[in-house]
Amino acid sequence: MSKALKLTGVRAGYGPTVVIEDVDLELSEHGSLAVLGRNGVGKTTLLATIMGHTTFHAGNIEYHEQPITRIPVYERARRGIGYVPQTREVFPSLTVEENLRVAALPGRWTVERVYELFPRLAERRRHMGNQISGGEQQMLAIGRALMGSPSLLLLDEPLEGLAPIIVDVLLKVVQRLIREETLALILVEQSAKLALSVTDESLVLNRGRVIHHGPSAELLADPSRLTNLVLAG
Repeated sequence: MSKALKLTGVRAGYGPTVVIEDVDLELSEHGSLAVLGRNGVGKTTLLATIMGHTTFHAGNIEYHEQPITRIPVYERARRGIGYVPQTREVFPSLTVEENLRVAALPGRWTVERVYELFPRLAERRRHMGNQISGGEQQMLAIGRALMGSPSLLLLDEPLEGLAPIIVDVLLKVVQRLIREETLALILVEQSAKLALSVTDESLVLNRGRVIHHGPSAELLADPSRLTNLVLAG
């Protein structure tokens, strides 16, 4: 199976500071990957590097077997990489629907499809971005990323700080995207068990380096190993 994403020897960070070092990973076209580790080990930096938001020091990034290491952020988005950062970055002065339409690119995702995925957004389509709850803002951030019809979706801690009922809704959406859509997905999440329960593969970072890469099910079935890996260092 061809690869949606391949990183080889990637070193990146912010300015002269290196945060992730010698990172190798491969993700198949319809694969899903959980990125785990303690706070500050480089998980967010890894996603930001794939999207082009960091200072690149060494290595190579390929997207569908084409090098993207040196191309700008907007071009990566045009080629089909969707990114949902921790900060969500919802436009507060636009309505829910305007937030969606501003990100639209030709493809299989439309406003109507996003509303079908997130009925609560349909109910609040005329509300401004700063008039909806945190959980609804997260739905909107994911929906806006989908409006670009991505073939690779990067989710940075989408469940953080949300009520359990919203977490359940978002987990089901992630599962649906993985199972029903023609995209690959990388999920950064503090709750290792939740992330492992919906993904095929897992990767654990420690001090910016990969210390584990393997099937999610195997790691989920070995709680002591999971704990040791995630708390390593």
